[in-house]
Amino acid sequence: MIADCDLLIGREITSGLRQTPEQLAGQLAQAAIDGGALASLRALQFDVQTGNDEAAGAALRYGWWPVYGIDLRDPLGAEQEMDRAADHGVRLLRLAPGRQEIAGTAPRLRILVRRATELGMTLLVEGSTVDVGTGMLGLGASVVFLDQHFYDLGEFILLARDEPGFHVSTRLLGSPGAWELLLEHAGPERLLLGTRAGWFEEHAVLDQLKGSPLAPEERELIAGGNLRRLAGGSS
Repeated sequence: MIADCDLLIGREITSGLRQTPEQLAGQLAQAAIDGGALASLRALQFDVQTGNDEAAGAALRYGWWPVYGIDLRDPLGAEQEMDRAADHGVRLLRLAPGRQEIAGTAPRLRILVRRATELGMTLLVEGSTVDVGTGMLGLGASVVFLDQHFYDLGEFILLARDEPGFHVSTRLLGSPGAWELLLEHAGPERLLLGTRAGWFEEHAVLDQLKGSPLAPEERELIAGGNLRRLAGGSS
């Protein structure tokens, strides 16, 4: 099974582009991706609750994992939405500091990450360790950096020595040898397949999965095993 940790539906307000659940399902089927962790752009951009309900409904319909977004511009409301996610049994939260124009060093970010960690949640974070890593350090947080670029992979590896909950998505690790470097220094448990299908070139990531000299057990972890562990089991 191939599962993608970086799925989005909704309308991107800056570009006007839109992807419905039906369009995403078609995109995944065409790419031979079996499912993944789904969040809503509506939740991340302007209407948290209806967006999260939209993502949960689509996830239930297609057998994906629901991901709740929170609005960092409203930290008190973000706390309430995290509690609602916990009440609904949702284990994955998506944070978008850059999209919401909140600095990676903002105190609220660190406080909310600590709260999510206390609730036993894994954070799917738009950004890299360079952008937002400071807010995640020393909290025992479980985090997947969705926009970690190969150029900054060395920094991730240094941090991963002290942060066993730090993971990265494959989406921007497209340079030759990037996966091998990460596996050598951090292990296959830290890498999750993420393509942002429909918004990014998912076939480039999938081609890298096919072409990398992975042992079968390493491939299984990267292609879905790690996401299942972080999401709390089957979708």
